[in-house]
Amino acid sequence: MKIAVVSDVHNNEVNLQKVLTYCEKNKIKKIICCGDLASEDTLDFFCDNFSGEILYTFGNMDNEQLRNFEHVDQYKNADIFEKFGEAEIDGKKVAFVHFPDVAKKLCDTKKYDFVFYGHTHKPWEETQENCKMLNPGNTAGEIYPPTFAVWETSSDEFELIRIHDLS
Repeated sequence: MKIAVVSDVHNNEVNLQKVLTYCEKNKIKKIICCGDLASEDTLDFFCDNFSGEILYTFGNMDNEQLRNFEHVDQYKNADIFEKFGEAEIDGKKVAFVHFPDVAKKLCDTKKYDFVFYGHTHKPWEETQENCKMLNPGNTAGEIYPPTFAVWETSSDEFELIRIHDLS
């Protein structure tokens, strides 16, 4: 199974649509988002334009309107987590969070095979003992070129996708 990992969209719906189109063409049915969509309008756009499952945790730039948990039920295809999320995917334990320092602490618990995070906007991958930490970069294209990652769960290989290279 292929899973997309995104972070730091910062309301850039143009680039987010490119990611979603890529996911549709490549039959990706699950996206993990490591925070900073930035607004409820962007979450609406995300959910309206992706029919698969979205696992989403908040970042520091997500506004108060987005963090209002009274509206969470309206997002039928999104599981939303306040501090960090966790899931079991193809037998692997996964955590996802916005901040790199929290990602490291989650990795240090030795409960997870993979921990995904964002915040720095810079794509990064490192392994600590048996836990791989991965930052997919940023969808918005702020500071660094816009990127996201695709995880092939059967081989545990990751591919960094440059959004500007997508048509």
